[in-house]
Amino acid sequence: MKREKGNIGDLMAACICMLLMTLLLVSYMDSVRLVDEKTEINQIARKYILRMETVGMLTESDRQLLDRELEAAGASGISLEGTTFDRVGYGEEIVLKIKGKLRGIYGFEEKRMSTAKY
Repeated sequence: MKREKGNIGDLMAACICMLLMTLLLVSYMDSVRLVDEKTEINQIARKYILRMETVGMLTESDRQLLDRELEAAGASGISLEGTTFDRVGYGEEIVLKIKGKLRGIYGFEEKRMSTAKY
């Protein structure tokens, strides 16, 4: 059997393709993680708007818990401007508006509206 002569160009092309596919995979995984973090913030907002429905406002203790949960989820620069902090009557509109940044880079805004049901 004779040994065939190889071409280094074929090997280099395969290595470059594998490197690019690895970079693509890492980028995809980072995006999936970011979507997961945003989904977690969405669930936190849902939990607190349901609490607000039963009380008619965002209480100070709930506000502190909300801040802690958002920070634990990776949010920073949290603003609750536009949120209902004063008690409203039965059937009146309540709003939970959360603005902040994920990983200190990606801005997000989560706005939930409902009516008081207490």
